[in-house]
Amino acid sequence: MNLDSIETATGRLLLPDAFGNLSDFTLSQPGNWTRPQVPLTARKVYAAAHVTPHVFADNTPGAPAALDWDATLGFRHELWSYGLGVADAMDTAQRGMGLDWTATKELIRRSAAEATAVLKSGNPAVAGLSVRDLIACGAGTDQLDPATIESGRSGLETVLAAYREQLAVVQDSGAKVIIMASRALVRAAQGADDYLSVYSTLLQETDQPVILHWLGPMFDPALSGYWGSEDVEAATETFLSLIRDNASKVDGVKVSLLDASHEAQLRSRLPEGVRLYTGDDFNYPELIHGDGAHHSDALLGIFAAIYPAASTALQAYDVGNKTEGRRILDSTRELGRHIFEAPTYYYKAGVVFMAWLNGKQPGFQMAGGLHSGRSLTHLVRTFKLADRAGLLTDPELAASRMRALLAVGGVA
Repeated sequence: MNLDSIETATGRLLLPDAFGNLSDFTLSQPGNWTRPQVPLTARKVYAAAHVTPHVFADNTPGAPAALDWDATLGFRHELWSYGLGVADAMDTAQRGMGLDWTATKELIRRSAAEATAVLKSGNPAVAGLSVRDLIACGAGTDQLDPATIESGRSGLETVLAAYREQLAVVQDSGAKVIIMASRALVRAAQGADDYLSVYSTLLQETDQPVILHWLGPMFDPALSGYWGSEDVEAATETFLSLIRDNASKVDGVKVSLLDASHEAQLRSRLPEGVRLYTGDDFNYPELIHGDGAHHSDALLGIFAAIYPAASTALQAYDVGNKTEGRRILDSTRELGRHIFEAPTYYYKAGVVFMAWLNGKQPGFQMAGGLHSGRSLTHLVRTFKLADRAGLLTDPELAASRMRALLAVGGVA
């Protein structure tokens, strides 16, 4: 029986609190979100998209990822329809947490081909843009087992070879390259100079400017001490020296440290023409809004969950209504903070949960079984906050799916 087709009291259901007490909950109406009729220009943005496994895939940890390509690529088309770029094959797509390199290569090729098709479709929201505007893809070293990497020159050469293999795949696809942080490089590097050597070599070999991604240990504990130091200020100086020495090869930097003050200081010190794409899923409203002198662009996992609101906010910025744009972004903040709460690396479950509630995939599943990374109580709270933000686009469908999840979870 299709639970979604059962006639129920529209938009009403009983939801448990953290102690198991049930109370009546009536859903709100969706927000008044709009798709743009011209490209977004006030901010350069990418939404980091997730992947959907096939419903019959073996989603046990360590199993090769078997993706539902219709649902996975369909979600990217949904993001493009709202004028957002797509950041693919990133940590939101479970790089290093369920998406293996074989599946990643196919994802990059397919997504870039779909982006090319969108440019030819006549969609006014992407008129005049390039493939690189629509799609940016991560190149890392996750085909390596970090545990096998030696410290020193031999390990660094292995890391370079792995990066080169992945860079070639992204560049051949036509997508913009995002050089991702590497767990293997953490194992091989003996100090800041080794990071500078590896990254400088890669930047000189790229054919177009790239995005550098600094992912903090709250997203991936294996990246602690990146850029050669546990001290953020020392690491920042190394990062900046790399960018200044290679500014013509750096389109921008994505910083995911969840520290708004640090990000604001860093963006003011970047060379002219180098963007700062915020990766701060806690403080994105004020960082995107800016301080009058500078603003952040965006490459955000939370945008994959709030994309109708994010697009509508950016459209407001485009017409000079910054107050309305900021108001909309602020209205999603509590949802973002909840989805990305510690342990932050399980945030992908919230992004996938939102896509399932809104009918963008057939089941609440993730590669590697990681949909189990959040509790039922956490998901109930996500549901309530998504409703408050107007981001449950079909309240009756969302209520029906929430009832099904509660029943499976043992809530009578």
